[in-house]
Amino acid sequence: MKITDIEVIVTKGIGKPWVFCIIQTDDGITGFSEFGLGALPNGLAGLVEDLKPVMIGKDPLPVERRYAELRATTEYSTGGATQNALAGIELALWDIKGKEAGKSVAEMLGGPTKESQHVYWSHLITYPANFAEEMQVPPIADWSDIRRCTREAVDAGYDAVKTNFVFPGMNDKERRAMMTRPGLSVTPSLLDHIEKQIGLMRDEGGPELGIALDINKNFRPEAQIQIAQRLEKFKLMWIEIDNPDPVSLRHVRDSTTTTVLTGEALLGVEQYRPFLENRSMAIAKLDMQWQGLISSRQICLMADAFQMNVAPHNFNGHLSTFQSLNLAASVNNAKIMETDPISAVFRDDLFTNSPVVKNGYAEIPSGPGWGTELNMELARELQLN
Repeated sequence: MKITDIEVIVTKGIGKPWVFCIIQTDDGITGFSEFGLGALPNGLAGLVEDLKPVMIGKDPLPVERRYAELRATTEYSTGGATQNALAGIELALWDIKGKEAGKSVAEMLGGPTKESQHVYWSHLITYPANFAEEMQVPPIADWSDIRRCTREAVDAGYDAVKTNFVFPGMNDKERRAMMTRPGLSVTPSLLDHIEKQIGLMRDEGGPELGIALDINKNFRPEAQIQIAQRLEKFKLMWIEIDNPDPVSLRHVRDSTTTTVLTGEALLGVEQYRPFLENRSMAIAKLDMQWQGLISSRQICLMADAFQMNVAPHNFNGHLSTFQSLNLAASVNNAKIMETDPISAVFRDDLFTNSPVVKNGYAEIPSGPGWGTELNMELARELQLN
């Protein structure tokens, strides 16, 4: 079997575009992947195009060897978008390998280690606050909508949710303007605002609901500590902090009883290692769409050596979810995984299969490769590049 062509398709998404890699072979097997953040879609497509000559004419099945060749080609321009592009190609190769063998990727890696994966409802309030019109859902107009969204998740069978802090009645642009502060500090009024939002969610969801708050890179450690301490009484599932310094994040963790999670912005075991060695977080976050399966499994296994669980980051289309579920089913320390029950109105039609989620647990895909494919006809209609 030989690789005959590699293409990147960028489609409409929610908030940001969705980016897909398609690899064709002379045996008629097509490999699909979903990769990257979507913030640099044209750049990602260009990077894959630059790497295409390295892959054309080669056997797609020895994925580790092909990945090593990609790494060698980009050894002086590693990380960031380059790693995203490598992930796109590598993940599509795994899809081909699974399809050729008639097995899921998880099975190819010695799994599945489980029949279903615990998942949480992500962007529970964030997406309706920012994209209500395009998702065709009620907006977050006032504080009562915080309760409504929380009740919706509980009634749907989810026992864990995640949100960012929102400003009812404001759109995403207005919210971001509110977040412009000197020194990335937190004001007393903003602390009160965050406390009110999480308090409403806790009151509506009850004491057993796992609630995670993602504050991204919006604050420096001083403010991260203030927020984590203010929310201790709510017993969060975690506070998610994209702090690039493992020592200062360990200081944050030592300053609060609130569980600290980080990692989605890190790429490769080299970047994760100091965070693990410092025990900077209680749970490690990682995004396979940003760094690929090989790198993600290395991180999972390294975290396991430090007695740490992982939580796969996943907020794109269904192919991303199927990829992440295969990762979770190939290791033993995937505690809980991100999923978006509501998203773009066309999402279900864009893929041949959708995730099956019951009472907060997603079934592990059993089909060959990732277990779902891109609907190419609709993808062409939604294509942006």
